Amino acid sequence: MAVTDTHTAVDAERDPRGDDPEYAANLRRATLASSIGSALEYFDFALYGLSTALIFNVLFFDQSNPAMATVLAFATFGVGFVARPFGGLFFGTLGDKLGRKWVLVVTILLMGGASTAIGLLPTYAQIGIWAPILLVLMRLLQGFGAGAEQAGATVLMAEYAPVKRRGFFSALPFVGIQAGTLLAAVVFSLISLLPEDQLLTWGWRVPFLASFVLILVALFIRMRLRETPTFIELEKHEQITDRPIREIFGHGLPGVIVGIGLRMAENGGSYMLNTLALTFFVATAGASADKSLLTWGVTLGSLIGIFSVPLTGALSDRWGRRRVYRLGALFLLLYSFPAWWALTLGDHVIAIIVIALGIGFGVNVMLGAQCAMLPEMFGNRHRYLGVAMAREISAVLAGGLAGVLGAYLIAVSDGNWVLLAVYMAVLALITTAATYLVPETLRRDLTRTDDAVKVSREEAGPGVSSTTVTIRTVEW
Repeated sequence: MAVTDTHTAVDAERDPRGDDPEYAANLRRATLASSIGSALEYFDFALYGLSTALIFNVLFFDQSNPAMATVLAFATFGVGFVARPFGGLFFGTLGDKLGRKWVLVVTILLMGGASTAIGLLPTYAQIGIWAPILLVLMRLLQGFGAGAEQAGATVLMAEYAPVKRRGFFSALPFVGIQAGTLLAAVVFSLISLLPEDQLLTWGWRVPFLASFVLILVALFIRMRLRETPTFIELEKHEQITDRPIREIFGHGLPGVIVGIGLRMAENGGSYMLNTLALTFFVATAGASADKSLLTWGVTLGSLIGIFSVPLTGALSDRWGRRRVYRLGALFLLLYSFPAWWALTLGDHVIAIIVIALGIGFGVNVMLGAQCAMLPEMFGNRHRYLGVAMAREISAVLAGGLAGVLGAYLIAVSDGNWVLLAVYMAVLALITTAATYLVPETLRRDLTRTDDAVKVSREEAGPGVSSTTVTIRTVEW
């Protein structure tokens, strides 16, 4: 591979931190701190998504129109995504000004506290309209905290990781995503075995209340963590910006836009397969659908992801981030139509396989490459904010919209699978196109303050706007 782009420069072959025992100890702490936070976030979000399709629509909304109750329940699911960009903007700014560590301490408390509180909420039958209002409020707080949690974990691990193995190490905390999703699916499968009256009275509350344990563990580890080496470099050279928002909108906006495109298939496809596929299967299979059995598709997909995410992260260290990312996007594109058609067959085993393969390989191949790629796209002065904006705006446009729009399409089309297949294929096409708009970021120096994708006024040709995005590429 011959790198010709001065904006994707390769770090020195030898990382001098590798022989430092203190660095090795902090690398282990960073991996644990990021992984447990990721596990908590996705345990809560996966649990909420599963509950949305099967519990919240019954307990928190008027049942005079069950189909509309399901749409409204998914709307509360989407509300959390609306809050995430605001949380990313607020905490991302603090992360670039004050450091990565303390922001991650605050976000884990906010996100986990709101999730625990959901387990204490009264239902529609108990307090009427106040039940969905309180649910929305907790979902907003949950989303506000989560808006910077995953971005912070991504940045923290990329900045700690050894240069030549950054893809692999950056992917390790995202095993927490799979572990959290896996744990949520297993727990939900178990509580679904309860008699329906017990499930709808106290059973569904138990996993939300249990998330408090994860909060305590994550908080203990994060309090012992040192600040990242690259942020320490900023402090040492007095390069910390006072206005990260101005920087990201003045210089980093092209990277944010490309990052949003990269996330459309990964995030949107994930939530379509994690939550919407269950709703679609129940709507088409009717009374024969076994809800507890179907969640094993998510469980197996997450189990596959525990291996496929770090594996593809390691492959991105050898093949490059773009190549691996594009492979995952193309897989999901080709998978869309046969997958949604197969869900119409009403066969539980086929449905479990479809969901597991889509999550385990389609979504997680992209995620494995993304772990290092997004932090590498942004300069050191506004990296936290840039990653947060790319992740959370895309979470609204892809993940948040997927549930509401998908549930609406199921309701108005009487379960037409083609519309859902087209929807997922469009998301995959957007991400595939985005992989051609970003330069290869493999081994990029994270102490640099310039972005990999940037606005260039000097190189804009005659008649070209000064805000044209100029993207430099890599020769392979």
